[in-house]
Amino acid sequence: MEITQQCVVALTWTLKDSLGEKLDVLDEPVEFLVGGDDLFEVIETALQGHTVGATLNLHIEPEQGFGEFNDQLIFMEPRKLFPPELEEGMTFEGTALPAGCTPEMPQDVLYTVTDIYPEHVVLDGNHPLTGIALHLTIQVRGIREATEAEIGCGSAGTGFFKITPVPNLAPGSDLLH
Repeated sequence: MEITQQCVVALTWTLKDSLGEKLDVLDEPVEFLVGGDDLFEVIETALQGHTVGATLNLHIEPEQGFGEFNDQLIFMEPRKLFPPELEEGMTFEGTALPAGCTPEMPQDVLYTVTDIYPEHVVLDGNHPLTGIALHLTIQVRGIREATEAEIGCGSAGTGFFKITPVPNLAPGSDLLH
């Protein structure tokens, strides 16, 4: 079976920055819906027509991936609004920020604590890979027809390097998938 729109692919990958430093390795296959919301367009385009066993080496510019850095997503908030056990690397959903934070902070963003000072906390709403050119080596491990439910919701259940807060995840975790 060849990869086409509205199929599910099982992928493994190695992700590196432009200096060749490994940022993420996925050894166990994860399924993604091609033609949905799971993958960047540049990856979907490159996958088209390939079969199980294919290896692709992609260069992804920031505008094709996680976008350019947006300094409008950096906020300094009063330290007293946050719990005493706050640590750098912790994340907060925009909808779950403590009362008293800047009201203009976008709600649909995941904020990472980047700095903690005695009087304030710095929150960054940019994705950790924003502004970085990436080198991605993908291996196609499986291909199957997508279910109606997957097509309907636009996902096979996971997004490409989707960052979401995970309960009980250690602060500062470098989990990208």
